[in-house]
Amino acid sequence: MNDQQSYYETMYILRPDIAEDEVTNHIDKYNKLLEEFGGTILDSQMRGKRRLAYQIAKHREGIYVQLSHQGDGQHIFKIEKAMRLSEDVIRYMTVKQEGPLPTPRPSNKNTSQSENKDNPDAKVESKEKQPVASADTSTSSKDDAKTKENAES
Repeated sequence: MNDQQSYYETMYILRPDIAEDEVTNHIDKYNKLLEEFGGTILDSQMRGKRRLAYQIAKHREGIYVQLSHQGDGQHIFKIEKAMRLSEDVIRYMTVKQEGPLPTPRPSNKNTSQSENKDNPDAKVESKEKQPVASADTSTSSKDDAKTKENAES
């Protein structure tokens, strides 16, 4: 067997009724366990409370946590066993990745708005791609004339 480290992503769902500090404790607990078992944590993110596609253990919502890690694969069985024994974890799944996950880029929403304020000549791309509706000018001028006549009388 090769000694090469592989990349993994584990997504687990915690019960929705646990407190936020307990969620943080669970995240820290699984991160420490993973490192103890020989894995290297690349990224750990709490994705928040979301509605489940179907009911799991009488819960309609769950707190999603995403954990990207690297290791030889021997640590996965141990971390999943700890999750299986926990009553607060309602689902978990580990997927092997081809390579490291790309790092998320910061949102361009705030930077593009500030750049547009500085440069008023800058065009917004979404406005350029909107179709322009063409109106029949002969009918619209007749409608405008009728509206003016009604307003005068």
